[in-house]
Amino acid sequence: MTSKPIIFQSQSIAERLRQPYPHTGPALALALIMPGYHVIVAINRGRTAFMPELALDRAIPVDPVWMLAYGSVWIFAFLPVFVVRQPALTRRAMLAFLTVFGAAYVGFLAYPTVLPRAETVGEGFFATSLEVVYSLDPPYNCFPSLHVAWAFVAALTCYRVHRGVGIVALFWAAIIGVSTLYTKQHYVVDVIAGIIIAYAAYLLFLRGYPRAAIAEADRRLAPRRAFRAVWLYSGIVAFLWAYRFTVAS
Repeated sequence: MTSKPIIFQSQSIAERLRQPYPHTGPALALALIMPGYHVIVAINRGRTAFMPELALDRAIPVDPVWMLAYGSVWIFAFLPVFVVRQPALTRRAMLAFLTVFGAAYVGFLAYPTVLPRAETVGEGFFATSLEVVYSLDPPYNCFPSLHVAWAFVAALTCYRVHRGVGIVALFWAAIIGVSTLYTKQHYVVDVIAGIIIAYAAYLLFLRGYPRAAIAEADRRLAPRRAFRAVWLYSGIVAFLWAYRFTVAS
């Protein structure tokens, strides 16, 4: 009996957009579950909230410069969109994200938390950015950190495609975790819990995806594709920086 070779096809983004979307169910579930964050905030406002502060939390000062790393998660969480080309791995990644959302929501409801914020955070571009985040994101729903969980799920997904990209992404995910402490968005225990639920989601859905299923072309192009996310975030920061000084003048 002879076995036929497996042929992997690498598709461009344009080709993928022309095809029927194969992940309607998970994508719809993600779209529906995201607003639940603010629903839980409204529920927790009237409840007794905990402050799981450690000595390390008290030792870390607020530093708006860390907004550069903190804000990157809104692009970094979509890193798999740039790197992953395999429909099966894309579906697994979506299920992993749904898992961390579900686990986090359970944590928010079972252990409501609040993190008091500094009255002033300084002046300048990064301080203004942090104040905007404070105005949009109430100081509730801290444990576990969804911010950190998103970053680590994205990094671990990319790790299945390309080890080098995954390692660099995991390093940046760790930087994002540290940034949540310096921006006073999370406690240390929140960060640890976010990493744990992200790794649990990785074990459930991503670790079992075989690296052999990754086309050689996709593996080779993964660093270049990942770097597009870096350029995109750099462009957004540069635009906002320029816009701020244009308005100020």
